[in-house]
Amino acid sequence: MRIAQLSVHGCPLRPLGKGDAGGMNLYVRELSRELGRRGHKVDVFTRWHDPKEPEVMGIGENARLIHVVAGEEEDIPKQDIYRYLPEFLTNLRLFQEGEGVSYDLLHSHYWLSASAAEKLQLRIPHVASFHTLGEVKNRARPEEREPELRIDTEREAIATADRIIAFSDGERDDLVRLYGANRDRVEVIPCGVELDLFRPMDKGKARGELGLDDTKVLLFAGRIQPLKGLDILLKAVACLDPSDLCLLIVGGDGEGGEVARLRSLAGELGIAEKVVFLGAVEHERMPLFYNAANVCVVPSYHESFCLVAIEALACGTPVVASRVGGLATTIRHGETGYLIAELSAGAFARRLQLLLDDEELQRRMGAAARAWVAKYSWSAVVDRVLEVYRSLVKA
Repeated sequence: MRIAQLSVHGCPLRPLGKGDAGGMNLYVRELSRELGRRGHKVDVFTRWHDPKEPEVMGIGENARLIHVVAGEEEDIPKQDIYRYLPEFLTNLRLFQEGEGVSYDLLHSHYWLSASAAEKLQLRIPHVASFHTLGEVKNRARPEEREPELRIDTEREAIATADRIIAFSDGERDDLVRLYGANRDRVEVIPCGVELDLFRPMDKGKARGELGLDDTKVLLFAGRIQPLKGLDILLKAVACLDPSDLCLLIVGGDGEGGEVARLRSLAGELGIAEKVVFLGAVEHERMPLFYNAANVCVVPSYHESFCLVAIEALACGTPVVASRVGGLATTIRHGETGYLIAELSAGAFARRLQLLLDDEELQRRMGAAARAWVAKYSWSAVVDRVLEVYRSLVKA
């Protein structure tokens, strides 16, 4: 098959943890690479955000990334990209005509890409993945309202896409309940993890490479945004007992905005010396951090899936996370970590303290975690994605 992937705002080669780059970027990249390894031709179309990058870049065997001009070739807030979609579509069509290529199937990622896919009118099957849903975010964080434009656009795309790939049963339920999706057209397929990269290693060696001592280490990894619940985590750390505790925060790309607010909060809580903001880290180095940590913490107000959680589990590190979205599926409560139903610092602190005080419990959960995530290999995930693709192309 020749497959077009649309990821308008999310370039799959962007450093993870910076700005808006996160699990979706990784998902598009790894999905495309695995499809290419199996002999399918994959073109990923994304907005040209950096003039230093070429128009076409290889991202793996049979897979290439195509930058499409839409507005100035610079970073702009993703909510402003919608007005550039007509230019994006025009230039995508010009590229396609110049190459003389046609596609068997189109897979869009996020609401901006779903909107672009519908407007392309290529008359080929359209598979949509939303990664996050505006209405769900609004209910999780009412103080950060997503625009009605997004909600309306999602609703239109959900009604017209040939198939929707959701990452958890909870996301499928949200699509049906909040958007009126046809349940029969929603396929639940989780995200994947690179099990050869994310694997257990000696904790002492991992800490040695990172320059860490024998302190007890909590790890947060992800974008630095209010939705990620870092305020809850900082307040939980202030409740914890050990004085030799360190919280590593991986992600973010500067000192302003949310990072500055969180630094100030850590100071107010009297834990500034326990909190280390590391900024974004190369994805290939993340196994060191997962293995160095005693516990990985995901205190998000909402997650459609959360790749960080399964990467930590694949490294044999227990996860304490909010019982929201896909996290309720990826973490087995009491076996591979703990799910916190009440989004409060006290609830997180109680489970974190329990784990930090019991190294045998950490080891037992870590061993169960590695066995549990075997089903999330990219090979297994792409097998199921291809079943969806083939059924649509054949039809």
